[in-house]
Amino acid sequence: MNRKELQHIAADWFETQGWTPFAFQKQTWTAFLQGKHGLLNAPTGSGKTYALWVGIVLDYIKRNPNYASKHKKGLKAIWITPLKALSIEIKQAAERFVEGIDVPLTVGIRTGDTEQKVRTAQKRSMPDLLITTPESLHLLLASKDYDKMFKDVTAIVVDEWHELLGSKRGVQMELGISRLKTVAPKLRIWGISATIGNLDQAKEVLLGPQSEAFKNSVLIKANIAKKIKVKSIIPKKMETFPWRGHLGLHLLDEVVPIIKNSRTTLLFTNTRAQCEIWFQKILERYPEFAGEIAMHHGSINKETRIWVEHAIRDEVLKAVVCTSSLDLGVDFAPVETIIQIGGPKGVARFMQRAGRSGHQPGKESVIYFLPTHAIELIEASALQKAVVKKEIEDRIPYLNCFDVLVQFLTTLAVSNGFYPKDIFPEIKSTFCFQTLTEEEYQWVLNFITIGAQSLQAYDEYKTVEIEADGKFKVNSRGVAMRHRLQIGTIVSDAIMTVKYLKGGYLGSIEEWFISKLKPGDVFTFAGRNLELFKVKNMQVLVKKSSQKTAKVPSWMGGRMSFSSEMSELLREELYLANASSGKSKELKALSHIFERQQRESIIPGPDQFLIETFKTREGYHAIFYPFEGRFVHEALGSLLAYRISLLSPISFSIAFNDYGFELLSDQQIDMQQVLDNDLFTTRFLHSDLRKSLNATEMARRKFRDIAVISGLVFTGYPDKMLKSKHLQSSSQLFFNVFRDYEPDNLLFQRAFTETFAHQLEEGRLQQAMERIATQNIIWKDCKKPTPFSFPIITDRLREKLSSEKLADRIKKMRVQLEK
Repeated sequence: MNRKELQHIAADWFETQGWTPFAFQKQTWTAFLQGKHGLLNAPTGSGKTYALWVGIVLDYIKRNPNYASKHKKGLKAIWITPLKALSIEIKQAAERFVEGIDVPLTVGIRTGDTEQKVRTAQKRSMPDLLITTPESLHLLLASKDYDKMFKDVTAIVVDEWHELLGSKRGVQMELGISRLKTVAPKLRIWGISATIGNLDQAKEVLLGPQSEAFKNSVLIKANIAKKIKVKSIIPKKMETFPWRGHLGLHLLDEVVPIIKNSRTTLLFTNTRAQCEIWFQKILERYPEFAGEIAMHHGSINKETRIWVEHAIRDEVLKAVVCTSSLDLGVDFAPVETIIQIGGPKGVARFMQRAGRSGHQPGKESVIYFLPTHAIELIEASALQKAVVKKEIEDRIPYLNCFDVLVQFLTTLAVSNGFYPKDIFPEIKSTFCFQTLTEEEYQWVLNFITIGAQSLQAYDEYKTVEIEADGKFKVNSRGVAMRHRLQIGTIVSDAIMTVKYLKGGYLGSIEEWFISKLKPGDVFTFAGRNLELFKVKNMQVLVKKSSQKTAKVPSWMGGRMSFSSEMSELLREELYLANASSGKSKELKALSHIFERQQRESIIPGPDQFLIETFKTREGYHAIFYPFEGRFVHEALGSLLAYRISLLSPISFSIAFNDYGFELLSDQQIDMQQVLDNDLFTTRFLHSDLRKSLNATEMARRKFRDIAVISGLVFTGYPDKMLKSKHLQSSSQLFFNVFRDYEPDNLLFQRAFTETFAHQLEEGRLQQAMERIATQNIIWKDCKKPTPFSFPIITDRLREKLSSEKLADRIKKMRVQLEK
């Protein structure tokens, strides 16, 4: 059959469904039949699944003209999905097509949820088309004779590639594909991605920079103009001094009519706590919604989540309050409206959420933006422009993830074994390891065979044996079983208990917050100021402190930060507040806040950087406004506090949000001295950052994940998982050994690289400081807090007071300020 005849089969089937294929679908079929590799960029709900399934099936018909009488069983195509929840839908779409054109191809699913009897049956006879996750693909690579299983595979499709790209799961996929290219000579590699800023690079990472696949590849864009309508919910009465305290709940009565007028509404919140509160408050005030409203977030058990997903699809539910757990994939045609509660922190996330409504080709997506405090309306205004201009963030790929490489090589050693000379060029062909040197590769090989220089004396770290012919192989059944149980790169964050030295339990706190403190530091928790004595196992031992200033903990859920694109959009929008015309209705609604800000201080323009100082009964406040997002502000606040303390001995409490950060002290900062000494310089940035934020402690926490991924630390058997404290103490032991005896250990070094590059976003911090260096620094010594400073100083109070007391306290503060 020629290409035209094959395409007719697909077009005829589309007609029987009452559909017309899009141009991008036809383009993809053609490219696939021509033997090309590629990346398909298409919005959610546009029919991207059929663009690739159809191509794969048509190619099968072309290769096997006698398929009706001579169908050869065995694996022919692999579809990778990052979310198990999406696999059922993908299977239904594939089956609908193969059954519709009467082709005897079977479709199977293999994920962590697949029953053992199904897996056993698959081992005997693989389905023709397999839908699986990155982790399950690597489990198959860890099985004996995997090369025979994969030899006839003609296609691998990586769905939602943008989600995997900027993570270690993406690296896992790169390595998996590099092996499949060799064992399946007819393999074609395709990715499907939503819109991201660096689509060309995304294709390069998927296919390998210098590979033949990359040279013979296409980037297909579905030019479907997805209409997105952004509507801001503007409060009728707005505070001149805005704060984040009520999580937007004061606008609840504005939200309910929107829910009532839509078939189904998804309300997206940024944190699980906010999700729970909104769900309860809606039911409290509108009990008639009982049975028609549900909640969906990552901490809810799997059965409930699946029930909610089906209930949305079947239009049983009127509304669902959710977190990013519903950001991806799941196809909900009945969803008519999206409400975003609070700033989504990124353009891509906002557009992805908007795309959950009108989830059909040609339908308009409607998203309402509900500000949790007034200044978030600036974000709403900026997002509307970003949606029109399609200014989307890049996803930054990882480089040189040695922990993932250690895991991958052990996987190959567990199955058939490998010869290092054969595998080295495959690894080098990936984007992540394109700069891998022979010395680094040899280090990794030594690590899996003798367990690093400093562990040579211990047999338990000699996981891989070198056989007489030079093959690297795992021969121990125990080692193989433990390795299979631990394949993957997702390591959950640990919760630590806070206890007094003399006993007495105070609650639990997330490990990443404690990692930034050193003994003697004071932090606020459960309404008390506590001094950190030491961290022992997974317990934070503390004693009461009479010190007035303290660090404020925040939780992982509230840790989403502005993307660099979002920061830039926000700054551009804010600069318009000074303009006499061209303002959006959101900016106009904020005019009384801007007027008050101008009266007390200024609204900075493009060439200005604002610092405000004032005194309250809490002490001396210095507020800095880079508008760069909380991650950059946290690092910059600590850096500045460290540099100021070198000029004169002074201690600070640091608070920050997405707009700026505050240094609070019981003595006055000599701001002129700060400006004269060029404290915003990028000189010595790396070493000062290491000293200002307990970088070794942060790297120690990061090392826990690296130790788990590389197999240094075993997390336990399914029915008997190791406690977090054992994991922590084991990984800390290794960290200390490497620090003292083997500082050039690549896994040890990796912990610091990831701390600075990913956790502290050092690159963005440097760019922000370079930008500030070109701006005119305006220091305003104010008589009292300004509208811009108010959300930052009230955020610090939140951890000290219960929500009722906080609301009372802020009410009093506002009354005084508005006099």
